Amino acid sequence: MKKLFVLAAAVTAAALLAGCTKKAAPDNSLEELKSRGEFVLGLDDSFPPMGFRNETDEIVGFDIDLAKEVAARLGVNFRAQPINWDAKEQELATGNIDCIWNGLTITEDRLASLSFTKPYLNNAQVLVVRKDAGIEKLEDLAGKTVGIQAGSSAADALDAAEDFKKSLKGVVEFKDNILALNDLEIGGVDGVVMDLIVANYAIAASGKPFSVLAEGLAPEEYGVAFRKNDVKLTDAVQKILEEMKADGTVEKISTKWFGSDITVIGQ
Repeated sequence: MKKLFVLAAAVTAAALLAGCTKKAAPDNSLEELKSRGEFVLGLDDSFPPMGFRNETDEIVGFDIDLAKEVAARLGVNFRAQPINWDAKEQELATGNIDCIWNGLTITEDRLASLSFTKPYLNNAQVLVVRKDAGIEKLEDLAGKTVGIQAGSSAADALDAAEDFKKSLKGVVEFKDNILALNDLEIGGVDGVVMDLIVANYAIAASGKPFSVLAEGLAPEEYGVAFRKNDVKLTDAVQKILEEMKADGTVEKISTKWFGSDITVIGQ
């Protein structure tokens, strides 16, 4: 019995030692992507101006233009892959996409499980309301209903604003912000929590009678997310973005979509 116990202990110790000395899998992310010859970007294709379908059903947008140039400088083809935004991390983990690049907010939880570039845009979570609703500040939404995109950082911002959320009558989740804004227009919800950059673009492009409350919920930053171990690919994309900033390419793309260079690349 004692011999068996000693043997079992030795086996266990050897297994633990092997586990401790086992080397991490090599990071071949950049080499594998170049060998495959294609850079696949995962996105919500109804998120203007970052990535969306135009009148001819082509996927376009600020993030798309940036990523296409990055792919060209990597020497590979580019493909925009629409995904269920609520399952974006799973799409990345299973290898269906190479990155999530679509106005993705950098959060502590996401940093723990994903590899991010440095921020390339500053943003904020804000409330969009109808101009004729008489809503001028957050407290005016007490007892009313707001909408959010499922799986978006709007939900995180709303959860963090505990007192504000408790004051609401209810929260309605939508597949995307366009549906949420359509519901706002017909009075289904009283406000929509969404990205400031997206809200401003949507209001300007549609001409609908919406306004953004001056009082926001939370500041945030956009980054490009890769699988946690794909550090070489992350670093390569970051390096190219900084080169694009230095040679004026980023300014040209940003001006096309926003009227000026609003990026924070290299800052």
